[in-house]
Amino acid sequence: MWDAQIPAFTRHFQVLRYDTRGHGQSLVSEGPYSIEQLGRDVLALLDALDIQKASFCGLPMGGLTGQWLAINAPERIERLVLCNTAAKIGTPEVWNPRIDTALSGGAQAMRDLRDASISRWFTLGFAEAQPAKVEPIVGMLAQTSPEGYAANCAAVRDADYCEQQGVVRAPTLIVCGSGDPVTTTEHGRFMQERIQGAELVEFHAAHLSNVQAGDAFSQRVLDFLNA
Repeated sequence: MWDAQIPAFTRHFQVLRYDTRGHGQSLVSEGPYSIEQLGRDVLALLDALDIQKASFCGLPMGGLTGQWLAINAPERIERLVLCNTAAKIGTPEVWNPRIDTALSGGAQAMRDLRDASISRWFTLGFAEAQPAKVEPIVGMLAQTSPEGYAANCAAVRDADYCEQQGVVRAPTLIVCGSGDPVTTTEHGRFMQERIQGAELVEFHAAHLSNVQAGDAFSQRVLDFLNA
């Protein structure tokens, strides 16, 4: 997810990236999960590596994890970058059928979700012009554990920080995509209005602005982190 940023980010920072519980090489524990659980995974990882404080950059679900950390462990967060996310993402009517599909359909369902995700994650023009950038990302979804995917969908479904954002004190950058059909710029402005001093930037991108905006995304985030 972050391959495009690593060369630029590592010139300025020690960078820690990890597979969220239920994804990649991380443990697929029994679900459903919660964003609190995912946030505590981050704190456990920081503790294990003796990292007392860090800036956190998270995209969609990672943005929810970042919000939880800034609200519940503010002493651990230096700066916060919330990318293509919202205080609340979707409704049970959106998430429950997706959870049921993943659990009942197994690997085939994940392949179907892969195809459906292309139009949400990338604008049509980008998906057609940059298949070499799109295919590894959507292919990763097709290889994700159905149980892990469903457990994380439940975490997103149940997360709601609409009433808690006013307590965030970490300097915050909110990144939006003008073509994002899931977490819109309006969702970003909602957070900006409630998080004191928050900055907002919008790129011509869909749901994965870091992939689609590439170098421009990296530079804007670095400018913020180095401010």
